[in-house]
Amino acid sequence: MRTTITLDDDVATLLKRVQKASKRSLKEVVNTALRAGLAQLERPAKPRSLYSVRPLSVGSSLLGNMDDVAEALAVAEGEAFR
Repeated sequence: MRTTITLDDDVATLLKRVQKASKRSLKEVVNTALRAGLAQLERPAKPRSLYSVRPLSVGSSLLGNMDDVAEALAVAEGEAFR
């Protein structure tokens, strides 16, 4: 099949680099890359492994109530922050 495609500059650069390194035609490099990419797209996604985070008690806040951000900044930086 013959077709015309427009390649992004970065893709064209990568294709030329692979073509030069492997001393193959552009047609061969494009077909190989498309086969590999399409095969990967058809594979089901790997299930993500779960991880857990252990809570760590750091004690109470030195600033007191952290619900009011403006108040916390005033305590931490002084009234000049406003």
